[in-house]
Amino acid sequence: KSPSGHYGVDKFFTKAGTKADIMPLFEAAAEVGQDYFTVPWLGPDLRKSADDYKSISAKLNEAAELCRSAKIGLAYHNHDFEFEKHGDTTGYDILLSETTADDVKMELDIYWAEYAGRTPQSLFAEHPGRFVMWHIKDMSKANRKENDEVGTGSIDYKAIFAHAEKAGMKHFFVEQENNYMPDIYESIRTSASYLQKSIL
Repeated sequence: KSPSGHYGVDKFFTKAGTKADIMPLFEAAAEVGQDYFTVPWLGPDLRKSADDYKSISAKLNEAAELCRSAKIGLAYHNHDFEFEKHGDTTGYDILLSETTADDVKMELDIYWAEYAGRTPQSLFAEHPGRFVMWHIKDMSKANRKENDEVGTGSIDYKAIFAHAEKAGMKHFFVEQENNYMPDIYESIRTSASYLQKSIL
């Protein structure tokens, strides 16, 4: 099963972007049975200011309306740059406040939120039911820029999963992007074993 997919749609978020840039992708996601169409990234030229994030939010609301016609949900996936300050707020806070909560959901990358200094639990408390999907990867205790297998790093996933219902979590995806111990497959096994024995 494929509950969601990541689709590059930067062109849609430009001033010249139209539904023709994105609608066929919604239809493709629906065709393979995905529940959510996820916006995974924004190019640097799109996100330089608070006003840029307000424009992105308006486009996300527009995309959510188009998603409904394709009978699929819309979600946004973060990295760390969304948590950078723009005046007295952040890009992520603008996205959360300027988009329609019922229509634009979040796929929270917990590692990047923690990396930026935001606790997932505080986000869940401020915006309950909004975080329908999670990306989980652990943060190395030796070097926070590197990943560790889930359960071996510095992120307390037991405490975070205790708030899954409040968050509205329906799916989570285990990631590891670097620092495999001793190789990719053993890293997968270690993370899966921890989740099965200690979380699920």
